[in-house]
Amino acid sequence: MSVNIISITSLLIGFLPVIILIIIMKLWNLNSLQAIYANARMLIQLLLVGYVLTFIIAIRPLESKGVKPFLIVLIALGITGVGVLALVTQIILDLPRWFEPQYVIPLAGMVFANSMNTISLVGERFNAEQKRGESYIQSRNIAMGAAMIPQVNALLAVGLVALPGMMTGQILSGIDPLTAARYQIMVMCMIFSTAGLSAVLYLFLHKTPE
Repeated sequence: MSVNIISITSLLIGFLPVIILIIIMKLWNLNSLQAIYANARMLIQLLLVGYVLTFIIAIRPLESKGVKPFLIVLIALGITGVGVLALVTQIILDLPRWFEPQYVIPLAGMVFANSMNTISLVGERFNAEQKRGESYIQSRNIAMGAAMIPQVNALLAVGLVALPGMMTGQILSGIDPLTAARYQIMVMCMIFSTAGLSAVLYLFLHKTPE
């Protein structure tokens, strides 16, 4: 069954009735700002969910389809991703509310996108080594080493080869460069640790008796 793709232009047209309603709410002295906020939050949340689900569906290592492989990926992503995200948002940033969309949504996107890429790499290499007849320990070590290469390279390149987009944006908006650097350090630590720990947990859940 084919599904028609909604273009960006057509999607924007769909917001016309929403705009008309918000204008009416404004003219009637109703809380139009809350309606604008609700629509904006809905848009961001659904785009984020769509982005995350795209990665989950496209994860390559799941050669054996079924509930168990999916649960392994879900557990590996969930425990490490949510854990580190909670540490960053609730302790390091000390947000006034547990869920502040302007912080949690972009940080969650970075965490889960990088973790899924790493799990994809580690799973693919682990399966390849297992098919070659390598032991679990050998397959695990090779897969983990290969999967962490992009993460290590990103740490080596940041600040010298390339200035991260988030840090650049903060500096251009007038934030002190040292403050921007602290935020970027936090983000790099968050991405590196969640990607690595999710891969570790994924491999641990795949452990089989020797």
